Amino acid sequence: MAKTATKTAGKSAAKAAAKPAAKAAAKPKAKTAAKPAVKATAKAAPRAKAKPAKKPALKLSMLKPSVNNMTVRVFARAAGFDHAETDAWGHTRSPEFMARNPAHLTPMIEDKGLPRGVLWESCAIMQYLANKHGLEKFYPKAPAKRAMVDSAMFYLIGTLYPYVARATYPALGFPHYAGEVGHSDAHPDKKSEAQMAAMAAIAEPLEVFHSFFRDGKPFIGGKNPSIADIRLAATLEFLAVIDYALPEWAKDYVAAIEKKLGKAYSEPAGDVRGYIAHVKSQAKA
Repeated sequence: MAKTATKTAGKSAAKAAAKPAAKAAAKPKAKTAAKPAVKATAKAAPRAKAKPAKKPALKLSMLKPSVNNMTVRVFARAAGFDHAETDAWGHTRSPEFMARNPAHLTPMIEDKGLPRGVLWESCAIMQYLANKHGLEKFYPKAPAKRAMVDSAMFYLIGTLYPYVARATYPALGFPHYAGEVGHSDAHPDKKSEAQMAAMAAIAEPLEVFHSFFRDGKPFIGGKNPSIADIRLAATLEFLAVIDYALPEWAKDYVAAIEKKLGKAYSEPAGDVRGYIAHVKSQAKA
């Protein structure tokens, strides 16, 4: 009996001692493993807040087939502006557009700081943006050099472009300006005569750009294309619709500008060239 009682007591004591030890060993492990794991997971995966997309600083309303519009599209890309383009085809006479731009013209930019919020006319747009952002590469600050760039642009829009418009608009399907023969009820032969006369007149101002404004330089702006060069190269693109025989210097000049500016020139030019190709294919059909 004594042996049995002793053994039983010994077993009971061993069991009693084993249980607290097991519990003591198990509890710290559970605490050590569980709590830090939860904290580590919480720290490792913080919730990221979505940032709102940044709005472009400059908005440009344009028409893809137009060389006037192409001018600003090329310049905006070449200058590296953060801008957004809106195709205004069919919307320039809408009440919303007219409320901002009563002249209903493109290209048109919307930019902070403009007195009326918007600005149209390709040359004015390039001058404004070049002045605002100090882009001397495209528009020199030196009065004499700037005067030559201005003179080239004004000579283009006042003399060369009217000839180009009279020669190409009939083929492009663009409306003529009021007072022009092409806008009148004149006999088709008279309209054709006016178109041929305009084509013949293009050669003189082209030579002026070559011999006077470039004067042996790669570009009007010197080593780099200026805003006047961009405007001239874009204008010459329209002459392809009438298969005008550009002089070799003019072909090389446009090619040099496209090479210098790369995609900034070729992408907007592609839209104009595509439209011209479409017009010519329709005429042959």
